[in-house]
Amino acid sequence: MSGYGRFMQLSVLDLINIRKGQTTADSLRASRELAETADRLGFTRYWVAEHHNTESVASTSPAVELMYLGQDTRRIRLGSGGVMLPNHSPLAVAEQFSLLTAVYGDRIDLGIGRAPGTDPITSAAIRGHLGGGHFVDVDGRPVDPVREFPRNVSDILALLSPGGAEVRLAHGRTYQLRAAPDIQHSPQVWLLGSSDYSAQLAAALGLPYVFAHHFSGRGTQQALDLYRGSFQPTDHGGTPRTFLSINVCVAQTADEAWELVEPHLYTMARFTTGGGLAPAPFVGDDVKQLLTDDLRSAARPIVDTWAVGDPEQVAHQLRSTAADFGVDEIMVHPVQGAYEDDPADRWPAKVRGLELLAEALLAS
Repeated sequence: MSGYGRFMQLSVLDLINIRKGQTTADSLRASRELAETADRLGFTRYWVAEHHNTESVASTSPAVELMYLGQDTRRIRLGSGGVMLPNHSPLAVAEQFSLLTAVYGDRIDLGIGRAPGTDPITSAAIRGHLGGGHFVDVDGRPVDPVREFPRNVSDILALLSPGGAEVRLAHGRTYQLRAAPDIQHSPQVWLLGSSDYSAQLAAALGLPYVFAHHFSGRGTQQALDLYRGSFQPTDHGGTPRTFLSINVCVAQTADEAWELVEPHLYTMARFTTGGGLAPAPFVGDDVKQLLTDDLRSAARPIVDTWAVGDPEQVAHQLRSTAADFGVDEIMVHPVQGAYEDDPADRWPAKVRGLELLAEALLAS
């Protein structure tokens, strides 16, 4: 094995999905096993996402989840992929991730996104106003948190520094804000995006950047070229740093992998055709009776950017993707489904998938 295949780093993105018959507690316990497996096998990072008010995703609070998921890990980096900043105040985010670094030291990543990760009503409710939430500036005037995204990112960077952030008040006065009594280690801040906007902002701030290839699958090269071409070295980074996320379903055989991927394929096809999100069906007859020809057709362009197959096939696709986009790290989003007799608090096919990937790409 040579080139990107030999030196590739692998990481994991976990949405903490819920399938039929699973509770939130079951799903979290299954993800904890997955995080411990990734740590044991030598994966670089384990990130969780933020979504709200959906039956199919348990991941609503990345910082809380990471405090639980990382308890028996030893070396893997733990992070958010990501915190949806328009839902939160910069101080609250900085406080949460400062606590994580107090526990886990210098292995915390804070990935930040600009989208709310939910619908407008839920987003308003997160901000504390069921009838239409808003944030206010120092003068009490409402502000749009999406428009304030660049300033809020800068505020987080200041709050996570040892000296904290300085707030300028009226009449020339200042007020000091700190995210923690002391910060021995600052989280590594990453900007996330599925368009050019965050690529440009990350480049301007000198921050590392991740394109959501697993979600968008289109525009990846344009965003990375924009990021690399306009990168400005700052105290936050001297050179561009980036990697890709990709949906992955690997099994011992290609036939098994295509069976295991059907529940996620059904879920995404249903979502893209306006059907909403629901707990995933089981592998086998349960999903096959739901996956109509129309839904299979709707899913065909989506699955084109996924890596599905046996270990050799998936390893080849990940190496090719890394080479095509000039990265040496791939963050895999495991999308294997579960059989009806699998324990509710485990994802056996996902655990086995990480083991197969490690054997194919991480073994020395």
